[in-house]
Amino acid sequence: MKFLFFTNTPAHVHLYRHAVERLRERGHDVLVLGRDYGCTRALLSYYDLPHEIYGTCDTTKFSLFRELPEHYVEIFRRTRRYDPDLVFGVGSYAAHAGAISRTPVVVVADSEPTTIDHLAARPFVDTFLTPHTFGKDLGANHFEFRGFKELAYLHPDVYEPDSTIRERLGVSPDEEFAIVRFNAFGSHHDVGHSGFSPEKRRRLVAALAEEATVFVSDEGGNPAPGDARDFDLHPALLHDALAEASLLVADTQTMVTEAALLGTPAIRSNSFVGESDMGNFLELEREGLIHNLRSFEDVLARSLALLDDDSAKADLRERRDAYLADKVNLTEILVNIATNAAPADEPMETVAAVSRR
Repeated sequence: MKFLFFTNTPAHVHLYRHAVERLRERGHDVLVLGRDYGCTRALLSYYDLPHEIYGTCDTTKFSLFRELPEHYVEIFRRTRRYDPDLVFGVGSYAAHAGAISRTPVVVVADSEPTTIDHLAARPFVDTFLTPHTFGKDLGANHFEFRGFKELAYLHPDVYEPDSTIRERLGVSPDEEFAIVRFNAFGSHHDVGHSGFSPEKRRRLVAALAEEATVFVSDEGGNPAPGDARDFDLHPALLHDALAEASLLVADTQTMVTEAALLGTPAIRSNSFVGESDMGNFLELEREGLIHNLRSFEDVLARSLALLDDDSAKADLRERRDAYLADKVNLTEILVNIATNAAPADEPMETVAAVSRR
């Protein structure tokens, strides 16, 4: 069979890369259509995935809307030429590619705020897959799995940490280090939202640097402030660094979930935080796996307390292990759906570890 995957962001590359590799190992033909956004192109090349780039998008607000017409022209042209049997993606690009090629579409969705994207995609999606924490109903074709999309690449059955990461980072075996992740807030679902201001970024890094080595990963490409060091390794190694870190502080989303699944203490602070927050972050906080904090002063205090607590990481990993005991490897589900369930006459639940919403 021929499978088409869309990777519009770096996170999408991680989501689908193991499924792409598994399907190719089974003799299937696979093509990845990627967008040159952030480090997406670099990750596609690093993992040696068969890919083509359909367009570019920078991290400034509204860049996507300027590039959208050209994106669709290229997507439709390349999809028709490839003629897939099944399309995988995360939103409307995949849905509309399936519509133009009359191909079944499977979308993995985990962000409730992307309402416009859901509305644009829903008429053309044959199967929506969401985490069990997802708080919206996407219709009759909505299925859920026990876990998060990040378990496609961070499930214990899949992820193997790089034992040389400390040497690569230039930190000693017992040296504490923290990672700070800053969001560019350039995606369409980020419009109207914000994170740390430049002043708060400087204050945060200065406070952390008094207690630990600080590495900054800035989606907007800004240099690390103060005494922090830029994370200048290949972006594919960021998860290995995160697994080894003593702390993550971020105003972004995905890396906070990744930290929780890797057993690294994590603090998330942005304007999404609150009673109407996304379901995955609410559950992870209830389980004691992350901290969602709106107040910057609370962020500073909790960050320093976690760095001062020698047992914080060990305690968190115990909670992480217990939490993951009944969570699924999403890559297995994706491969099962690709090879058995869609398109097929058998009910989705019988061939994949999912349940109907």
